[in-house]
Amino acid sequence: MGMAMSFMGKGLLNGQMLSLVIGTLHRQFVEKDIKNLEEFHVAILDIFSTVNAALPGKHYDVPSVKEVQECFEGWKAASNDSQKKEIFMKFMKKKVNLSKLDDSTLITGVITPPAAMVAKKACEKLPQLRPVKLIPDVVFVPSATIAAILTANLSRKIFLGNVAS
Repeated sequence: MGMAMSFMGKGLLNGQMLSLVIGTLHRQFVEKDIKNLEEFHVAILDIFSTVNAALPGKHYDVPSVKEVQECFEGWKAASNDSQKKEIFMKFMKKKVNLSKLDDSTLITGVITPPAAMVAKKACEKLPQLRPVKLIPDVVFVPSATIAAILTANLSRKIFLGNVAS
């Protein structure tokens, strides 16, 4: 297990690893009977789902529908399998981007647990909120942290207009 994990992290060069993965994914992609944009898009989504499920801790962003459509048009216009493979490999190398946490999510995740403990201790002193004392810290702190992260992400998406379409 240790050897496999070392190859995933540092054992092979990123370019070699990416070429190996993309070649394997292309074989999986070619086996599907793709006739239209919808089937092409589903195949791309399946590839990203497979990659995200297989690699521990690493998650990759899925390209937009517009980017997939542009790739599909080039892929459909290609005359032979080698050109199609080249188009697919260029698309995957260009569009496979590691998901990144933004600063607000990270800060919220770090600051919320101590703030939740302080808020719980303050609520325990108020007579109206004394039932908060019945909730164990082990349940209260993670619940408050998850709620704060979800609220931060949703409010950021609403205010910035980055809601997935």
